[in-house]
Amino acid sequence: MIDPTQLQSMSAEELRALAVQLISDVRHKEAVNAKLTHEIAVLRRLQFAAKSEKLPPEQRSLLDEAIDADLIAVEHELAHMSGQPPRETEANKPRRAALPAALPRVVLHHEPESTLCQCGCQLKRIGEDVSEKLDYTPGVFTVERHIRGKWACAKCETLIQAPVDAHVIDKGIPTAGLLAHVLVAKYSDHLPLYRQERIFERAGFAIPRSTMGAWIGACGVQLQPLVDALRAQIVQHRVLQADETPVSMLVPGKQKTHRSYLWTYCPGAFESMKGVVYDFAESRAGEHARAFLGNWQGKLVCDDFSGYKASFAQGVTEIGCMAHARRKFYELHASNKSQIAEEALTHIGQLYDIEREVQNLEPDERHERRQKRSRPIADALHTWMLLHRQQVSEGSAIAKALDYSLRRWEALTRFLDDSQLPIDNNWAENQIRPIATGRSLCTSF
Repeated sequence: MIDPTQLQSMSAEELRALAVQLISDVRHKEAVNAKLTHEIAVLRRLQFAAKSEKLPPEQRSLLDEAIDADLIAVEHELAHMSGQPPRETEANKPRRAALPAALPRVVLHHEPESTLCQCGCQLKRIGEDVSEKLDYTPGVFTVERHIRGKWACAKCETLIQAPVDAHVIDKGIPTAGLLAHVLVAKYSDHLPLYRQERIFERAGFAIPRSTMGAWIGACGVQLQPLVDALRAQIVQHRVLQADETPVSMLVPGKQKTHRSYLWTYCPGAFESMKGVVYDFAESRAGEHARAFLGNWQGKLVCDDFSGYKASFAQGVTEIGCMAHARRKFYELHASNKSQIAEEALTHIGQLYDIEREVQNLEPDERHERRQKRSRPIADALHTWMLLHRQQVSEGSAIAKALDYSLRRWEALTRFLDDSQLPIDNNWAENQIRPIATGRSLCTSF
């Protein structure tokens, strides 16, 4: 806080800087207040609305989980901005129940490296501090009992104690392993928190879904620097692959869902790094891809979604996906046994046969084989497509399949001249496939 008396001694530059900082703080707090006000209104509506207007219990549970996580995340962000830990008054601080005595304990002792006082006397153990953390391996809860001995010098009254280990949630009961289990179960195995609550209850200790929601919010704040660092590493690669998939997001206060999108970004299939970042956005607008990529100007493997076009105009090189081109002919052949589509599939299949042979080769050798074997096949396929396009009726299904490839031919065949480029975007699609799997298991995100 600035003492008003200090304003008199501040220069014009300092006053302007202070004004900018205060405006930024006010805007952030206004956004936080608006978000919390909206969520409170949603909860009130869910509680007092007519039964016919209420969400089904499963959807309400998913929304409650998100609100719990959001509230804790906002609290941690405000604490980080103020530089002070979140305040907890005794009046509203919840009482934490002791962990059940029946759960097995793993005792971990933490003692100072030396029990010799600076004055030369031998320290005496006068007590200990005990804290317990809840851990979980599938089907079994255990309690880590941390005992930190207190050592004191009888002569100079010096007190020494081993420092407390860092934890993901300060003063919380979950170990890092339990937090990881909850996160992986929810986001990778697609188990909503209300289902995990039942699973934990069967294992001997029921953890309320609201508590797990708070844990997720705290973990999200703690993991954000890791996500930012991973993104910074990914955009250092000259070849990236991107894809996006729709996810249903509950609209607070309404009995319907909104189509949002989860964008996936990862280094190319032949890059050494195998990381991936998932970026959630409420729409499929191309601005989300531009915001993630920033000033990056490399080669982007993607489908023909128009949202990437603006990035191509800003220096990003488009790399087409042969799997999408092949899919057009496959669907046509599957529906009416088109002979033209079958012939196209044969040519494209020859390109894929070569790719399977060269995928584990060194870049120079991969490039050489592509030029020697794949280039003639691609050139012949292009000539064949141009010839048949002149012979098929305008607007027919086969014309559309041919046009899809012909309009993108340069982007589809750039992999022939760069050994680090894959033939398709299947690597990115495989990274996002678990999300599509989760859509059949969960009502919404």
